[in-house]
Amino acid sequence: MKISEVKELLNQDNISEEILNELKKDERSGVQKLLVSYEKKQEKKLFYKKEYEKKSFYENKCYNNGCKYICGIDEVGRGPLAGPVVAAAVILKQDSYFEGLNDSKKLSEKKREELYEQIKKEAVAYAICEVDNIEIEKNNIYNAARIAMQRAVEKLEVKPDFLLIDAMPFENYPIPNFSMVKGDEKSVSIAAASVIAKVYRDNLMKEYAKKYPHYDFENNAGYGTKKHLEGLKEYGVTPIHRRDFEPIKSMIQGGKNE
Repeated sequence: MKISEVKELLNQDNISEEILNELKKDERSGVQKLLVSYEKKQEKKLFYKKEYEKKSFYENKCYNNGCKYICGIDEVGRGPLAGPVVAAAVILKQDSYFEGLNDSKKLSEKKREELYEQIKKEAVAYAICEVDNIEIEKNNIYNAARIAMQRAVEKLEVKPDFLLIDAMPFENYPIPNFSMVKGDEKSVSIAAASVIAKVYRDNLMKEYAKKYPHYDFENNAGYGTKKHLEGLKEYGVTPIHRRDFEPIKSMIQGGKNE
């Protein structure tokens, strides 16, 4: 075979051992380099598969206890100075597999976007909820995050049997649940929710950047970066800024309004 034909062949998955053994006998350096690349790719795929199985521990435990619909819940946006806190609730199929799924903060933007579309397409159900800066000021950020998470569950078209939640206890909640610290690293359902919530919120802040162009929202998602703080100093506070967060609180008290 030509090198180009070998490359096309090795772009496929599940190549038989017989074919691989034949290619290993090929002394051309180009073929050997393609084989090394192929083997690394397969090792990476195996690693992702094992990681996914490890992060399915809590889901499998629920399935074994008779649950059918397990919902992962996560939120993003507690720390920014502007914009809403956003929560997502996701119910995955029992046999689902999303290669490379992880805590959304550990993924590249490109990978998050890919997973975002894939999860939305293949999930049993998903829901997203925003709680804006006005409600954050009214309830404080911790309670606002819980409100967003619970509303996301209530918006689901399929009622879950069990909830897996990232670091937020749902005490006296009508649906059985379990909260865990760093849940987006330990549960595939929570990781899926973290991807949905983060991509949705990042895209939302990019839209806000068009309306309020002086704060670099398209790059900082509302967090207090240098450019964001410079924008606040020069242009003041926008309607989406959180007035109980510093330095905005002090700016308003000092007369630096919208």
